[in-house]
Amino acid sequence: MNIKPIKNDDDLASAVLRMRSLRGAEPGSPEGDEMEILAALAQAYEEKHHTIEAPDPIEAIKFRMDQMGLKDADLTPLVGQRSRVTEVLKKQRALNLRMIRNLHRELNIPLDALVKDYPLEREAV
Repeated sequence: MNIKPIKNDDDLASAVLRMRSLRGAEPGSPEGDEMEILAALAQAYEEKHHTIEAPDPIEAIKFRMDQMGLKDADLTPLVGQRSRVTEVLKKQRALNLRMIRNLHRELNIPLDALVKDYPLEREAV
């Protein structure tokens, strides 16, 4: 086992290749231990250098709707009347605390995605 710190993307790519070659290793075996250490190093490097920001709240809602096969009308119990759903999805109205709580609870959308600031669209005059 020749493990070294992951300092750049090339090191990360090498670690990933090595982990692929160790796929199926028995936990607790030398190969399994190597895989576990490499995975921890890779995760730490990615968290530090390749963070993924929470999505725009409306995009998160639309993504979850797509995953669950929901239509705009299905959001009325969570957001309010149909026109309010349309305004929210078109970014003409901001989410309020009640909407955020309902969407989190019922659609299991992470709170950090729902509370992120996002610009509202201005209506055409």
